[in-house]
Amino acid sequence: MYRQGRPSGRGEELGLCHKRRREGHAHGTPPPWATPFRRFSSSTMNRSDFAPLGFGVGLRRPHYVHILEQHPPMDWFEVISENFMVEGGRPLEVLEGVRAHYPVVMHGVSLSIGSSDPLNRAYLDTLRAAARRFEPAWVSDHLCWTGVGGHNLHDLLPLPYTEEAVRHVAGRIRQVQDILERTILIENVSSYMAFRSSRLEEWEFLTAVAEEADCAILLDINNIFVSAFNHRFDPLRYVDAVPVERVVQFHLAGHSDHGSYLLDTHDHPIRAEVWALYEHAVRRFGRVPTLIEWDDNIPDFEVLAAAAAEARRRCDLALDSKRLHAAE
Repeated sequence: MYRQGRPSGRGEELGLCHKRRREGHAHGTPPPWATPFRRFSSSTMNRSDFAPLGFGVGLRRPHYVHILEQHPPMDWFEVISENFMVEGGRPLEVLEGVRAHYPVVMHGVSLSIGSSDPLNRAYLDTLRAAARRFEPAWVSDHLCWTGVGGHNLHDLLPLPYTEEAVRHVAGRIRQVQDILERTILIENVSSYMAFRSSRLEEWEFLTAVAEEADCAILLDINNIFVSAFNHRFDPLRYVDAVPVERVVQFHLAGHSDHGSYLLDTHDHPIRAEVWALYEHAVRRFGRVPTLIEWDDNIPDFEVLAAAAAEARRRCDLALDSKRLHAAE
């Protein structure tokens, strides 16, 4: 297979006022697993095989002309895979023009890796052809399901956090990686409901899937914050539990505050609490390629570029702070 390659207790810093879950497991004490998950004695996924891209933004239609004509300073762009999985026309011309000057990453929304439907081989063949044509630094999608029975629900739906779901999803990821001939990244999604059948915390589920499938993780910092608020858990605990060697990319975005819940809308500036969580993640994972997402009410390109520059600044400060603490 081709391979690309401060301690806890800072809830106040993140503006969190939620009570910790009761001691023990969120769903009660789970029964011991009947069969242990497969653990790789020596993982073939190596984070150092993935390019250190820096700080990028999503490639969006309102900015096509500006990017193609002005070639503004930017480390890299992330594209929505499905927008360019076509036979011809303007989308391919745009991506070819962008790819000639910048690294790109392909980020999908339709893999539906958690569905009970068979994997869509036609979709995967088209994705593989697009990846071969544009040579992205890597390919990613979401740890979720988007449809069943052949119907696409056009949403990123959460999974039950169970041993059975781990095995189901990990097996499908291994199939996808064999077809694409590359390691893929899976992204944690935001959620607004939970399954009573769940026996793992979300971060345990994400880790188990990545290790069982031997794939990489795209850690969405905003999604962690949104889900932490909605489900009343500590986002620091989530970040601190994810294995460093699996995380290859970060996402940063804005969300909407509806009072009793947060909604991951990608249409606002990044909130201070999410920036603080990002800095904590940088201290844990190091300088990880970071992408600014903005998908609705899209501002001028300069606003996204400024957010990417702010991510770079905060990353540098977090790493400097870590080095100072280490030297004390």
